[in-house]
Parts: sequence; C-alpha cells; structure tokens
Amino acid sequence: MKWKKFTLITTTAAEDLISSMFDEIGIEGVEIEDNIPLTDKETKGMFIDILPELPPDEGKARMSFYLEEDADAVSILRQVEEGLDELAMFVDLGERRIEASETEDKDWINNWKQYFKPFTVDNILIKPTWEEIPEEHKDKLLIQIDPGTAFGTGMHETTQLCIRQLQHCITSESRVLDVGTGSGILGIAALLLGAKEVKGTDLDENAISAVHENMTSNQIAPERFQVIQGNIIEDKNVQEWAGTGYYDIVVANILAPVIILLQEEIPVHLKKGGIFITSGIINTKEEDVRRAIASNKELELVDIARQGEWVSIIARRR
Repeated sequence: MKWKKFTLITTTAAEDLISSMFDEIGIEGVEIEDNIPLTDKETKGMFIDILPELPPDEGKARMSFYLEEDADAVSILRQVEEGLDELAMFVDLGERRIEASETEDKDWINNWKQYFKPFTVDNILIKPTWEEIPEEHKDKLLIQIDPGTAFGTGMHETTQLCIRQLQHCITSESRVLDVGTGSGILGIAALLLGAKEVKGTDLDENAISAVHENMTSNQIAPERFQVIQGNIIEDKNVQEWAGTGYYDIVVANILAPVIILLQEEIPVHLKKGGIFITSGIINTKEEDVRRAIASNKELELVDIARQGEWVSIIARRR
C-alpha cells in the first residue's frame, strides 16, 4: 500500500501543541525530527551506548503524518490549516509550510531480508530459514534463524563473539541461561553445540514467538528451551523462574549499561565455577564493564575477546 506523506515545517516550541491538534483531528502517529539533545533520563532509559552527533538545535522541527491513498486529504489538510490558525495565536509556528510526498509501495517488515544471507562462524553455518544451504558449507553445523521482529540474526560481531565463547564452554551437561535472548540464536547455538537445556529471558514479547518458531526450524524439542518475558534484574517472578545456582553458563549479549546492572544479579543463578559470557559492549565502554565485574566479589574476570569495535568479557563465579 502507498501512503501520502505530509511534513509540516515548524518550530520545536510548537511540537506538543501541534501533536495534540493532530490527535484531535484524528491523525494517528506523528514522526518528529528535530535536533533537541536527549536528556540523561532519556538516554538511561534507552540504554544507548553511542549517541548520534546532532547539528546545533536551531528550534526547527519537521512533523510528518501519513494518510492512506483513499483518505480525504483535502479535508484533513483544511482541518490542519484551521488548527494551525488557532495555534498561531499562542505559539510561534515558524515557516508553517507543508510538504507533500508519497511513500514507496514496499513491504517494510520483510524488505530487510534481502541483506540477510548465509554466513559462517568458524565451523557453524548460520542461514535464514528462506535461503538454501550453500554447497560448500553442507558439512558445517547448521543453525537456521528467522528473527521476525526480534533482535538477532547472528551477523553482528557481538553475537559471533558469544557463539565462539559458547564453543569453548559447552559440554553435554551444560545448563545455559540466555538473558536478552531475542531470536533465540545463542540459546539454539548452545543446544546444537551439545548443551543439555536452555532457559531464556527477554523484555520483548516478540522474542517469545521468535524463539518458538526458530526452535521448530532447528528441530529442538520445546522442553529443552524455555523462555519467559520479563526483566531478570528487577522482576522477582523471572528471578524465581530462572532458579538459584542452577546454570553452568549465563550468556548476555545486550549493552554495556545493562551488563553493568546484570553483574550483580547473575551470580545468584550461576553454579560455583559457572561462566558468565557478556557481549554487546562497544570498545569505549570496555573499561566500565571490566571495572564493574572486577568489583563483584562473586565474579572473577577470566578473558576478554574483541572483534572489530566490539568486546566480549568473560567471568567465572567464585
């Protein structure tokens, strides 16, 4: 389906009032572009490692909304102009110019799939479920993944770092906890490498369905990989579900700020001598994570691996 896109050039001071006016008219969903820096509270809540460098904030904003092809655009735009006339008495609207365009007729949900091709991590072949196995890789251990709308194709350096660490640690008796499981790729890799069982947690409800679908694609029995939605850092139900002193390995491929918080909780769930594999750490945050883990009396730093700009830090429960 094609959509008509309308972009209002205005001021940052008017954003809230215009958003409310759009809502009253019945316009659902507004895309706002401006150069206002994020606050400390916003960046903490988003767990962002690297913020984009924005141009100076000059008080300008672009507010876009979309209408279906058969919508009465003339009537809606007339209501928008009338609403802007009223708001102009209370706030500076700036240019107050509306640009019209049309979106391309694309399947945005599935368009990314053209970039996800089979690739290898050492002797493991990771391929999307819709691709054939390349002839030259038919002898490799196969992991099939369709992340859906959950995180995790395996192509990112951080995921590959974790898979390589799992290769070193997995035995036939290994019980693994995958924190922030996403598509389930690390849990599935652990099972195909020989682990006994996996449990996974994730904040995103889409991860639950993605894990189940990927288990089916890899012919993994449901009882071998259980998954729950929730935050293991603060949710008592998730903490109890995970269990105490149960795991030989905990793997967390998230972001440095989350790992810094996680390092306090994870020893509760690890057996003595169990391994904590972390990644998702940009190299500029390596020292912060290393220092946090080193300060935990329950953990002993055992290894640091790097790939590109990304870092994996491995610790053992004392």
